[in-house]
Amino acid sequence: MIKFLLLTVLATTALAGLAPQPRYLEDFPARVVGGEVASPNSWPWQVSLQYRSGSSYYHTCGGSLIKTGWVMTAAHCVDRSGYTYRVVLGEHDIYSNGGTEQIIAVNQIYIHSGWNSGNVAGGDDIALLRLASNAKLNSNVQLAALPPSGQILPHNNLCYVTGWGRTSTGGPLSAQLKQAYLPLVGHSTCTRSDWWGSTVKTTMVCGGGGAEAGCNGDSGGPLNCMVNNEYYVHGIASFVSGWGCNYPQKPTVFTRVSAFIEWMDSIIG
Repeated sequence: MIKFLLLTVLATTALAGLAPQPRYLEDFPARVVGGEVASPNSWPWQVSLQYRSGSSYYHTCGGSLIKTGWVMTAAHCVDRSGYTYRVVLGEHDIYSNGGTEQIIAVNQIYIHSGWNSGNVAGGDDIALLRLASNAKLNSNVQLAALPPSGQILPHNNLCYVTGWGRTSTGGPLSAQLKQAYLPLVGHSTCTRSDWWGSTVKTTMVCGGGGAEAGCNGDSGGPLNCMVNNEYYVHGIASFVSGWGCNYPQKPTVFTRVSAFIEWMDSIIG
């Protein structure tokens, strides 16, 4: 569920016997691995971020509607120059029109100043998209709830990843929005040497680590976590293991949204 480009994320090359470098979700064929097709518009803040090629637009990443005129996504989804983007809200099947969609052009892109496209493990993989016009909120299009600044959720907190990314490593994109149960992996566990180790920073959050995972085409999309009987977007899909999207003890890594609330407030005002 992340992008479709195969990239080497870190500058160093993986050596035999060592863990491969992390890769953007879109670097693998995309769709949520495992999981199930979501009920139409059951995640009404989910966005399909699309780029123009010729006269057509193609899904490349996910995103979350956080204000009527603003979308939150991953920096690596929009850090290449020369592309024209749009977002599709109220979407379910990316290959057919269900009558609930709102298509809005991206007017301006704000990428976190700490983002380094040559080092995904450096963090700060977050961007804000200013839309050309405001979304119209209805039963199919709603704003994401964001966590309070600095909030850290406990290990195994109930969370779901959603997106149209690949359904298996190297597989096809999902036509319909999928959801997969990705329990949160606490920082102390995710940073163990037999998990992600020092690759995962305090500004990141991990989810899963087993049969279900985010994958190419899911990048930028939300990690939706249950807190007090309400879903909040606690993560932005960022990268997975070079071994594959659902490799054991290499959970999907997300930008931790609660670490960037003040930065987003400074941009949106």
